[in-house]
Amino acid sequence: MTGTNGTRPSIYPTLLYSDAKAAIRQLTEALGFTELSVYEGEDGTVLHAELVQGNGVVMLGSRGRGGVFDAAMRNAGTTGVYVVVDDVDGHHAHAVEHGVDVLMPPTDQEYGSRDYMARDLEGNVWSFGTYAPEIPA
Repeated sequence: MTGTNGTRPSIYPTLLYSDAKAAIRQLTEALGFTELSVYEGEDGTVLHAELVQGNGVVMLGSRGRGGVFDAAMRNAGTTGVYVVVDDVDGHHAHAVEHGVDVLMPPTDQEYGSRDYMARDLEGNVWSFGTYAPEIPA
C-alpha cells in the first residue's frame, strides 16, 4: 500500500460538472474552498481544477470533454463528499448567506461529530463536520 510523505493527501474525490466554473465559484465563495489550480481549454472549458479545504483536495472538471473518466461518469449520478471543518456553525452560516441548499442544519451526532449537509448546484451532496478519523502511523 502506498502512503504519502505527510504533505499530500492520498485520496482526492473527483467530480465532473456541466458548469464547472459555477461549481468553482460556489465551492470557493460559499463553502470555503480555495483554488489551488484551474486549467482551462482554449474555449474556456475547465479541463481540471484542484480546490483545497484544510489539508484535503477535491479535483473537478467539465462534463462532456470525452475520455475514459468522462465516459465512466456519464451515468454515475451525484457524489457525496465529507469535509472536516473546525467551526461547523460558522461554516453553515456562511453557506446559508450564499444561498446554498442546506439539507440538514448543524446537528450533533451520536458518534461525537457535529455536522451539516448541503447540496451543490448540480446535486452533489457535501457534508461538513468535526469528525476526523485518525489513521494510525
